[in-house]
Order: sequence, then C-alpha cells, then structure tokens
Amino acid sequence: MSDLFEDPFDDAAPGDNAPEFTVSEISGAVKKTIEGGFARVRVRGEMGRVSRPRSGHIYLDLKDDRSVLAGVIWKGNAGKLTVQPEEGLEVIATGRLTTFPGQSKYQMVIDSIAPAGVGALMAMLDKRKKMLEAEGLFAPERKRPLPYLPEVIGVITSPSGAVIRDILHRLRDRFPRRVLIWPVAVQGERCAPEVTRAIQGFNAMTPGGALPRPDLLIVARGGGSIEDLWGFNEESVARAAAASEIPLISAVGHETDTTLIDYVADRRAPTPTAAAELAVPVRADLLAWTAEQGSRLTGTLVRGMSIRRQQLRDLARVLPRPEELTRPASQRLDMLSDRLPRALRGRIDQGQVRLGKAAGALRPSVLTSRLRTERQRLAQLDKDLTAAMAEITRARSRALSERAARLSPGMTRQVSRHRLALTQTGAGLSLRPVRRALTRAPQDVTALFDRARLSHATGLERRRQRFDGVVRLLASLNYKATLARGYAVVRAGPRVLTSAASAATEQRLELEFHDGPLVVMVGDQGTAPSTGAAPKPAPAARSRTKKQPPPIQTSLFDDEGG
Repeated sequence: MSDLFEDPFDDAAPGDNAPEFTVSEISGAVKKTIEGGFARVRVRGEMGRVSRPRSGHIYLDLKDDRSVLAGVIWKGNAGKLTVQPEEGLEVIATGRLTTFPGQSKYQMVIDSIAPAGVGALMAMLDKRKKMLEAEGLFAPERKRPLPYLPEVIGVITSPSGAVIRDILHRLRDRFPRRVLIWPVAVQGERCAPEVTRAIQGFNAMTPGGALPRPDLLIVARGGGSIEDLWGFNEESVARAAAASEIPLISAVGHETDTTLIDYVADRRAPTPTAAAELAVPVRADLLAWTAEQGSRLTGTLVRGMSIRRQQLRDLARVLPRPEELTRPASQRLDMLSDRLPRALRGRIDQGQVRLGKAAGALRPSVLTSRLRTERQRLAQLDKDLTAAMAEITRARSRALSERAARLSPGMTRQVSRHRLALTQTGAGLSLRPVRRALTRAPQDVTALFDRARLSHATGLERRRQRFDGVVRLLASLNYKATLARGYAVVRAGPRVLTSAASAATEQRLELEFHDGPLVVMVGDQGTAPSTGAAPKPAPAARSRTKKQPPPIQTSLFDDEGG
C-alpha cells in the first residue's frame, strides 16, 4: 500500500526548510489518495447508530469487534434499497471510500446493502414479525371467511411460471370460474413493490364496473430459497395484505416455506394448487349433493302425500253420506214451504184490515171539513189582526192630533208629514211575512231542539270520558292497589316507617294490608290481629292522631261544563 502515497517532501534537500501546505491542499491530497485506492469496496460489518435526518440522507456506522467505519447513503440511493438499514443488522455494504474535510475523517459512501447470510435475514425477519404481531395484524379475529363460490378470482403471480398454469388447471377441474391475473415479479428488487401495488389495485376496483372486482385474491409463487422469497417478507407487502378488503389466500412457496404474508392473509395454502382447492368447491360433488337433496325432497313429498291421503280415507269413513246431511234440512224446507202461503195470506189480510181502518178515518169529507175550519180560523185571525192594527193607527193618529193642536204651525206641518209617513207605512204592512214566520217557526224550533239535544249528548259524553280518565288516574295513584299486589305499609303510631333501622326501635307496629290492618308487637309478645279500627294507642301516643294520605283533588268538568 506504500506505493499509493507519494512523499511530498522528496524534493526538499536535507537541511532545507520543508515546504508549506494549506489545510485544503492536505485534505485534497488525502481525499484523492483514498478515493483512488478504494474506488469500489465491499465491507462486511454490523450496523450501529442509524440516523435519518430530514434531508433524506441516512447516516450510519459499520463496526466489528475492533473498529468503526462511518457510512452515508445519499437520498437518491436511500429510496432504492431493498434492505432498509436497521441497528444491529449484519450486512455487506457496497460503495466507495472518501473523506469529509469538514471534520478530518474518512467515510464510506454506500450504494447498496445486502444481509450478510441467512442468519441476518432470519434475524431481520424475526424482528419484523414481532413488530407486526404486536400491532395485531396476525390476530385470528381479524381474518375473514372465504366466499363459498366466488364469481371472480384475482391471482397475483408471474404470468410465465408454472404456478398460474397449475391454478387454472385446478380451477377448471373443480369449478370453472372467471380469473383475473395481475402479473408481478415474484423475486428480486421489483417483487415487493409490484405485489403491494397489485393487492391495492384489486381493492381499488369499483364493484360492477367494466372490469369486475374480484371476490377472492390469491398471491402465489413456487418454492425457493429464503433470498428468493424475501420479497414476500417485506413490511409493505404484509401491510397491504392486512389492509385488503377482499379475502386473500397466501400460496407462497412449498408447505415448509413460511413468509410474513402467510401470517396476515385470511387463509394460508401450502401450495398454489391447494389455494385453488380452497378457493372453489368441487362442482361434481355439488351436483351430486344437489341431486341427493332433490331425491330426499321428492321422497319426503311423496311420503307426506301418501300419509295425508290415508288420513283423508280414514276421515271419510267416519263422515256421514251427503244425502243424510241434507235430508233434515230438506224436510224443514218442505214444512216451511207448506206454511208460507198460509202465513202470506194471513199477513195480507191483517194489512187489509189496518188499511181499511186508516181509510175510514181519512175520508175526503173529513179532510174537507178540517181544511174549511182551519181556513175560517185563519180568516178570523186576519180580521182581528187588521182591526187591531187599525185601532193602533187611529189611537196614534188621535194622539198626534192632540199634540199637534198644542204645537206651533211649524210643528203642525211636521206632524202632518209624520202622519202621512205613518199612513204610507201602514198601507205597506202585510200579514204574509208573519204567516211565513209562523209557518217556519215549528221547523226552526225542531232544528234548535235537535241541536240542543246533540250538544247536550256531546257534552255529556265528553264529561263521561274525562270522568273515566280521572277514575283511572285515581286508581293508578291509589296506594291501595299497590297493597293488593302483596305490599304492606308499616306504621308506628302516625308515622310511616321506611327502613328496618327505624322499625327496630319500636315496640308496637301496625301493618296495613289490602284487606285490613294487623298489629305486631316487636319482641316475644306476638301479634294482635285487627279487623277494623286500630286498638287504643299507648298513653304516650294518645295525643297523636293518625295521619291519612292527602286526598287527591280532581276536576271532573271543565269551564264549559261548570
């Protein structure tokens, strides 16, 4: 390695002054020497102190048991990494060595990172598995049942491998269904992002659109090493499978291969062929089962009809013949038909007798005499009314004449005008409005009577309903109804006791049941039944009177009823 560095002091003769260099010149010479000697290197070590500032760059340390090498991953390469840097992960980093003059240190600019062997991959997988399990993505309760017979199945796999042919062949043998294939890379750097986009793309389809949305998803791949299957262990794939609204079957690898997508999927199939078997039932078995159910249904219907036919025969034996059921009715009909003509003739005779009696009272002569009498009475009333009105007019005229004699000539003229107006008014009076009013009066009185009777009945019904409501309210508020359901009121004199502590201090208690009171002596004295009034109180309580519940005051009538 000594030939990589040039001695800057070779031109100086012994004993001469050494040349002077600036700090930048020294830093530039060191940078050129290191970058020229280590243009492309692969370093194996354990990651430590991974830093991700807001700029997007990644700063980290590669270390072993004796040394530490600083490393940096620029923002442009950080998004392309297949393995994200994690502290404690043993990796093989590929890049170049350079210096950082600002801090007088050298560092490695890393272009790519790969796990250092299977052990590192398994450690990373175990750590990622524990993280997702802690978030509840592996919980059995979040897994959804698979549809029994999906109409459309979405398959996420390589279109050129044997996996898709096995799945299609198995679906064709069991139950042909419509299959949508989303081609993806099943290994390498493009595997994880393409599988993630495929799962999200199937879920983004609109139901009932031009391209039907699948009812079931199958993520499938053949067997391989852990490096080949690593794309299905990526966190993005696991989270996309967990967030899928469509039920998902994971069929990655062989039966012994296990990836993270197997834990978050709704169902894991050991092989892609087994995934097709889980997706659809066997059509022949369904047809056989349907035929068997149809045969059972037909046999059940035949047996049921046979049983009911036999029951009908048994019932028919005990039923009488139809003619025997109709003979009594026919006999009654004959008897009634014989009696009917005689009854009709008798009814007609009775009607004729009543009609003759009524006709005798309604002779034309009687009606004419009654009409003549009423006309005479009305004529006499007309004469009397006319005479009375003429007498009233003459009396008022005399009164006006007497007053006019005592008045001045001007007032006399005014009285004459009033007399003329009164005469004209009297000439215009007629008895016809009075007669019409007398004719309508009975009808008006009858109508008013009907309205009064209807109003009285309506008011009476309204007051009866209000009274019934008040009675029901009184019954619901009366504590006697509560006593009838098995309760009792405990009193000590006039006081009502509501707790065992207050009852324990009394010597004499009165229990009121729905059928009467009962006096109880607390202690060994026993009980004293009572059928009516309570016994005389003790001397200390004679001055106290028994309080009854306050009466409930209600109004049975409103302001209109009084």
